[in-house]
This record gives sequence, C-alpha cells and structure tokens, in this order.
Amino acid sequence: MIFTQFVDDALGCASYLVGDESTGQAIVVDPAYAIEQYLEEAERRDVRLVRVLETHTHADHVSGHGRLALEHELPVSVHPATEASYRHDALEDGAEISLGEVVLRCIHAPGHRPEHCCFAVVDGSRAPDPWLVLTGDSLFVGDAARPDLAVDARAGAEGLFHSLRRLIELGDGVEVYPGHVAGSLCGKAMSSKASTTIGFERRFNHALASDDVASFVAESSGTSAPRPPNMERIVELNRGPFVGVQPDPPELPLPPDGAQVVDIRTFETFAEGHHPGAVSVPISGTRFSTKAAFVLDGDRPVTVCAKDSDEAAQAIRSLRSVGLLEISGYVLGGGAKTLDLVSLDELDDLLRDGAELIDVREKDERDSGYIAGSRNIPYRLLALDAVDLPRDRPLVTICESGPRAAIAASILAARGYDARAVTPGGVDAWRESGKPTVEFRRCGS
Repeated sequence: MIFTQFVDDALGCASYLVGDESTGQAIVVDPAYAIEQYLEEAERRDVRLVRVLETHTHADHVSGHGRLALEHELPVSVHPATEASYRHDALEDGAEISLGEVVLRCIHAPGHRPEHCCFAVVDGSRAPDPWLVLTGDSLFVGDAARPDLAVDARAGAEGLFHSLRRLIELGDGVEVYPGHVAGSLCGKAMSSKASTTIGFERRFNHALASDDVASFVAESSGTSAPRPPNMERIVELNRGPFVGVQPDPPELPLPPDGAQVVDIRTFETFAEGHHPGAVSVPISGTRFSTKAAFVLDGDRPVTVCAKDSDEAAQAIRSLRSVGLLEISGYVLGGGAKTLDLVSLDELDDLLRDGAELIDVREKDERDSGYIAGSRNIPYRLLALDAVDLPRDRPLVTICESGPRAAIAASILAARGYDARAVTPGGVDAWRESGKPTVEFRRCGS
C-alpha cells in the first residue's frame, strides 16, 4: 500500500493519497484547493490518480475536487446526502473502492454533517481486516468533531455518538488518520499529533469515555467555539459547480482606490508604514488563512501588500483556500500611514489618562484572567463593525501575547479610530510581571 498524509498547518486540515503499488493506481481523499502537492506525490510514487473521495462537504476550506475533476478528469465520489450539484458518483454505506489489493470501504458516519463518511482501508496483501481508517470530521486525536455546523447541535451530537461507537468496533489496533489536527475550528481539544489508534482513543479520548448518549449530547452540543469564517460561502462552493484554477493576479503599483487591502508583512513593518485602510495579518504568524478570513469581506476583491512576490504568492494561495477567490493584485512595500505600538509600561499611563482597553481574546480565554476595566470584543467581531466604540479617546487592544491585538488595532485604525496595540506582550506578560488580573467565577464556584 502507498499512503501519504498531507497537513495544512495554517488550517489544521489533513488530506490523503492512498494507492496500490502493484496496480499503480491511487486516489485522493479530501483534497485541498492546492492540488499540486498530490500531483507531485503521485509522480514521485509512480502512480496514476484515478478518483477523488470526499468524506463530507467541508466548511472551513475550499476543496480541490473541482480542480482535479476539471484539470485531470478525475471522477468524484461523495455520499448522496451531500446534495452536490457537481457531477459525482454516489457513495453509499458499505461501498468499496478497489485499487487492486488496496480497498477503501465506506462507513457512513453522520454527526458533523449528515453526509459524512469515513473510509476503512484494507491492504489485502497484508490482512483481510482494515489496517487504518480515515475518519474525516468524526474521530480526532484526543477529541471528536463539532456537531453544530450543519444541523441542530443536539441532533448532530446524537448522530455523532452512534458514528463514533461504530468506528471503535473496527478494533483497537486500527490506525486512525483524521481530517483535522490542532489549529482547526472543527474541534475543541484535538491534538497536533497526526495519527492515533482506535485503542488509544478508546482509553483516553473524552468523547469515547461514556456509553450514555444523553451525557455525550449534553457535553458535545454545548460548544462555544467560533464557527469557521466564510462558512456558508465555502459550503456552497464545495457542493456547487466545480471550482477551477484561478488566474494569477498582477503586481500593482498601488492599491486601487477603495480597495480592501491585507498587509501580510510583519506587524512591526506595518506599523512603520502602510497603505491607508490596510489591515495587518502577518503571513509569518500562526493560522494566517483563518485570521484573514475572519477580518476580510468575502464579497469584495482583496489586494495583498507583501515584501516580495514569493510572499504575495504564498498569501494568495492561502486566501483562496478559505474562499477568498477574487484577488485583484498585489503591491510590494508599504505606505506612509503609521500605527503606535504600546509597551506594558506605557499601558499604565494610557489607562490613567482615559484610554479604553479592549481585550480581543475569545471569551473563554478572557475568563481565565483579564485586566480590570477592559472591554472584551474578540478581534474577529471587531471586523464586523457592529460595535459602538468611542472616538474621543485612544483605543488600546490587547491579547495574550500581541498578534491578535495587532490585527485588531489595524482594523480600528483603518476605520479612523485612534488605535494602538500592546505588542509584543499582553495579558500573560502583565500577569507575569505581578500585576493583578480578574478571574471570571461562575455561581457556586
């Protein structure tokens, strides 16, 4: 058997190439929009790609099944509950895709989405039983999928409970390769580890700890994590007509008037000089794709500001992976606008002088300890421009260590506020310096 896992660290997404060395055939499961990696691996392994399998309609990234179908004439197989409008072969529970000795067996596993399927992989030259299972968005390493993105959370959770119990019947020795690792918004406590086994998860995964469906439903349907950005747009792209390759955007001398500009250079460089209205999302930081999708308007073309053409090309690939397909071009270098950075020592003086402190972390992070008097508005919500903020005083943004505070300050500055960011440093450094924080305490605790 030929088997390769591909992980997109920015999104926490995993995809797979599975092949049979004896027949020289292979399939791709859950392909990313950047399909070049699969073509290169197939050439390296000397196999021919013959089919695409989708575990489900993805909500956090644009699939590459359209490019593989349009550019390489590969058939696509999905469960009929997907209600896909693109040309596809229906993949029912128990169906088998044979590559020779290597066979992928479909296990319908609803919960995350009604159409969700897993694929048990059998290598007949080794044994008649499954060697591994591709679990998509069902069983993760250390966690289980969210049930609230496609259906009512409680209904989804009940379906997921039964699907997970069906998976553990495969046997403790079966290797588990999930559709996501840490960094994805499709689970809460998943590990960054790329694989596991059924036996290990049965012993240590909290989602498999109880056989009581009511307890499982109550716990897993109570998620408070943010939904993937552009979710509705991405779902429609992934089950609509095939999305093909997009044209290469041109280099521009300056951003077009009124353009939506994302500056992907380091925040320090952005602060020293950027174009008016630009929002800072450094590509050198973590989870660039997700952060950019949270703060950019998917209905408007995007202009990228980068230090060089290679950095611009990397950002354009990442933006398109989260449904931001319309890129008008890229600009090299910054502009004349500046933005103030605030140290923790300077923060005390600003607060005494009446500045408003905005904690841009998620609520559960803030509850673990926050600076008294600060206002909690997650950075992704600031991008919606639905919050009433004062214009008669400085607005200072803060997070745990600086990156999200910087993004938030750039959003506010682009809208004309006197915005500044605490960076480097944040609430963690404030606490470590011995300064007080407030912890949220629930009633009875």
